[in-house]
Amino acid sequence: MNFNKLGLCPEILEAVEARGYQNMTPIQAQAIPAILQGKDVLGGAQTGTGKTAAFALPILEMLDAAPVSRGRRKPRALILTPTRELADQVGESFRVYGKYLSLRSAAIYGGVSINPQISVLKKGMDIVIATPGRLLDHLDQKTINLSEIEILVLDEADRMLDMGFIRDIQRILKFLPPERQNLMFSATYEKEIRKLAGSLLNDPVSVEVAKRNTAAEMVEQKVHHIDKTQKRHLLAHLIKTGGWYQVLVFVRTKHGANRLAKQLLKENIPSAAIHGDKSQGARTRALTQFKQGDLQALIATDVAARGIHLEELSHVVNFDLPQVPEDYVHRIGRTGRAGKSGTAISFVSPDEIKQIQRIEKLLKNRIPLEDVKGFIPVEVDTQHRNSNDSRSRYSGSSGEGLNRRDAGTAAGNYRNHRRKGRKKTA
Repeated sequence: MNFNKLGLCPEILEAVEARGYQNMTPIQAQAIPAILQGKDVLGGAQTGTGKTAAFALPILEMLDAAPVSRGRRKPRALILTPTRELADQVGESFRVYGKYLSLRSAAIYGGVSINPQISVLKKGMDIVIATPGRLLDHLDQKTINLSEIEILVLDEADRMLDMGFIRDIQRILKFLPPERQNLMFSATYEKEIRKLAGSLLNDPVSVEVAKRNTAAEMVEQKVHHIDKTQKRHLLAHLIKTGGWYQVLVFVRTKHGANRLAKQLLKENIPSAAIHGDKSQGARTRALTQFKQGDLQALIATDVAARGIHLEELSHVVNFDLPQVPEDYVHRIGRTGRAGKSGTAISFVSPDEIKQIQRIEKLLKNRIPLEDVKGFIPVEVDTQHRNSNDSRSRYSGSSGEGLNRRDAGTAAGNYRNHRRKGRKKTA
């Protein structure tokens, strides 16, 4: 379905066309008409499905059609996001789609000085995109007035709950007028999400364009068995031999992200780490460099990666498997976006077998296991490794890492574990 059939104003259609978009994605085709009719919406869609435009375009249309001229502008639309990065991304979408309109929008979040945000808000805003914590700071300081909010959006509501924002959201709701339009978008529909939707939404239209907890259809998934000590060497090998120019790599810890970024730099692979301990300025710079192609690899923790939306991202690597199977779906959804194909590769060490089995159980499908042609395991210093460690079962008799024969044996043992796991979860 073409955007021209929605009845959007020429200025918005011109901005959409300038972005190179002509036809709507399924979530847009279903959600936009319902939002334009003033209905509450509960949207279920994986990341990369055009979800942001699904609420940004109708919000811009409705606010532009009913301009407010009296006094200083108070926000009429509020979009709550779980992370700073996502707030920036959503804010950019509103700026791009609304660049030919007279509407004003601003993104406010923590990690940066509050004073510039106060100055921006004093000018009057129509649309505010905010993280819950920083929005409460502004409310406490009375630097923002939400009494005229007409539309509330909870974006990535599932992640909001995961990050413990439910109480903040409940506090914010007390500052909003009771009569308003509510929109809620979530990648998953867990019981807590349903409960929140029941308390927030009034007779909502449910729009779900992807099955719950399913991976993006345009993403090719594969697993590489690898010893923990060989993961970074395999990653460098794949980046170099595959000619990858943009790869998002997920790790479990902040320390692991810093260490891997430094190791890849030594391999002459431009890399940077983003995580919660990095300043907002450092995270923004790294993301900008990654988007511009100055970095080949961006190493991220799960929380820091929320809000990273790159249409051209070709590869995602799970360097460490996530502890929560649902996070796997969020991770690989960073590629295969907007109709483009992508590849998601998971490195699985022997002690991560149960984790991959839980992921496969969630997906109700087996992820193909592939060997990497041309990769020769690198000898590593194992003097500090415990001989009783489960990894020692996969190392050579000399204790100096995996040789080719032992790597094959390890892969065979791993496949046996996988077969047992599938029998149990079938």
